[in-house]
Amino acid sequence: MAKPYSNDLRDRVVKRAAAGESIRSIAAAFEISPSAVSKWSGRQRATGSVAPARIGGYKPVILAAHRDFVHARFAEVPELTLRGLKKELAERGIEVSYGAIWRFVHAEGLSFKKNRSRQRAGPARRRPAAGSMEEIPGQD
Repeated sequence: MAKPYSNDLRDRVVKRAAAGESIRSIAAAFEISPSAVSKWSGRQRATGSVAPARIGGYKPVILAAHRDFVHARFAEVPELTLRGLKKELAERGIEVSYGAIWRFVHAEGLSFKKNRSRQRAGPARRRPAAGSMEEIPGQD
């Protein structure tokens, strides 16, 4: 993302606009767009400053207030799905998107990962194929 113009440039542009010079001549002199001149002048009138507004921002985590509930649900049911959690939150009157739940669970380290103890039972090794005449050790 591009950086905002310096406050020094903004001040010089706004001073010339306040002196009565046309927007287009100021824009041509400083090699900026005419809309920038008018926006900076408007910002000066509205706020008393030409400083740019903050770029980006902080978006609060919606589920932060419900952290204890989410941790308790994962402690009770470790294999709880995100869609199941979304449904439980909706029943409590908390409407959040699937993505918001995923980001919160991932940030809290509660994501469900497969491991060896949770894998399905696979076929036994070295088991004779069905219909073969081999004997299984330990059976008479």
